[in-house]
Amino acid sequence: MKTTFAGSYVAIVTPFHPDGSVNFEKLRELAQWHVDQGTDGIVVLGTTGESSTMSHEEDDEVAACVIETVNGRIPVICGAGSNSTQTQLEKSRKYHDLGADGLLLIAPYYNKANDEGMYRHFAAVADTVDMPIILYNVPGRTGCSISPSVVARLAKHPNVAGIKEASGNISYTAKIAKLVNEDFCLFSGNDDMILPVLSLGGCGVISVWANICPKQCHDLVASFNAGDVARARQLQLQYLDLINALFCEVNPIPVKEAMNQLGMNVGGYRLPLCEISEAGRETVRRALEVLA
Repeated sequence: MKTTFAGSYVAIVTPFHPDGSVNFEKLRELAQWHVDQGTDGIVVLGTTGESSTMSHEEDDEVAACVIETVNGRIPVICGAGSNSTQTQLEKSRKYHDLGADGLLLIAPYYNKANDEGMYRHFAAVADTVDMPIILYNVPGRTGCSISPSVVARLAKHPNVAGIKEASGNISYTAKIAKLVNEDFCLFSGNDDMILPVLSLGGCGVISVWANICPKQCHDLVASFNAGDVARARQLQLQYLDLINALFCEVNPIPVKEAMNQLGMNVGGYRLPLCEISEAGRETVRRALEVLA
C-alpha cells in the first residue's frame, strides 16, 4: 500500500483555552486555514501538537476534529507513537478507524531498544494496520536513533511509506537516501534543512515553521520540485532567522508565542511546558519583522 506523500506538511499546534482545555473551534479554524493557504498535508499529535501532555481521549478528539474539518481535501497524518508498542498499536487502530490518511510513529523513547526491538516496534503496526506509516527519527527528543539498516529493512514493508528525519544530521540523512527506493518518502523534520534534504531526494517537510508561514513553506518545496532551485534557496535563506527563532526554546513554546504575537490566539501550554522567557519573546518578536 505504498502511498506517496509529498510537499509541505504542517506539524500543527494544538490550541488551548485559558483553562488548559483544547480549543476545538480554533483547531478547526487552523485546519481550514491550512487548506486555504495551500498546505499539502496536516500532521496532528506530533511533538508540536503537545500530545505528550494530553490524554488518549483528547488525542482521539483532536484527530477526529481535524480529519472531519479537512474532509479528504488534503492528507491528515496522525501521530500514534509511544514507547509502548502495545499502546502504539492501539492508537494506530483508532486513527485508522477515524479515517486518517497515515500514521506518524516515533522511535521508542526511554526504552532505547536495540535494532531488532526497534524493527519489531514499527513492524508490529505495519503488519496489523493497513495504512501508510511514516517513521519519526528525532534522537534529540527520544535519546535514540533509528539506525539506517533498520530504516532500510522497514522500507521494504508495503505499509512503511517514509520517514520524518529530524536528527539535524545531514550525513545520516544521506545514508537513508542512499538505502531506500524512490517510493519511500524522505521528509525533512528540520525547517532549517528543507532545501538540503530535498537535494538528496527528499519529498518535502513536516514543518513547525508552516504554522505561521504555510504559503512560503509550500512555495519553497514547490519551487524546488519545479526546478527553480534559486527560488527555493532564496526562501530557505530569507526565513532562516525566523526559523531559528522558532527553536530558541523548546518546541512548541516559540511557535505558539509567534502565533499569539501574530494575533492567532492559540493559547498557552501544559506543564511541564510553560510560557516563553522574556529573552525568547523578544527573539521571536524581532524575527517576525521579516513578515512585515
